[in-house]
Amino acid sequence: MKDRELTALQTALAAEHAAVYGYGVVGGRIRPDRRTEAKAAYDAHRARRDALVREVRDLGGTPVAAAPAYALPFPVPDSAAAVRLAAELEDRVAGVYSDLVRSAEGELRGTATAALREAAVRAVRWRGESVAFPGLAERDRAASAPASGTPTA
Repeated sequence: MKDRELTALQTALAAEHAAVYGYGVVGGRIRPDRRTEAKAAYDAHRARRDALVREVRDLGGTPVAAAPAYALPFPVPDSAAAVRLAAELEDRVAGVYSDLVRSAEGELRGTATAALREAAVRAVRWRGESVAFPGLAERDRAASAPASGTPTA
């Protein structure tokens, strides 16, 4: 169980690294009236990232490092694209946390559930609508997308 938890934690950490990077792009393109929301999401992902680093170390692992850059899923030339990117980032993070919920037990499962819920709520705020099962819809998209060696935000 510990190995499965550690693998899921490392995957969540990698997703949080990508989300932090992605929100840097969002913050640079978003309309001024939504910057506070983008900053709050950025801060939330940084806090989750830092907590995951501690969790990985507590399980005896070496935390996965952030990539120097991430390939974005689409160009982000303006605020509308930044909003779509923010929703996409949250969908991807929700998918990773749904895996962590399945892999974890006890307190870690509760923490992963809270992170999944937070990502789903942020995705709804960015998108303006919800999905039936947060964390699952994006897995279907990811499974049908071609694989690449470049991490995506």
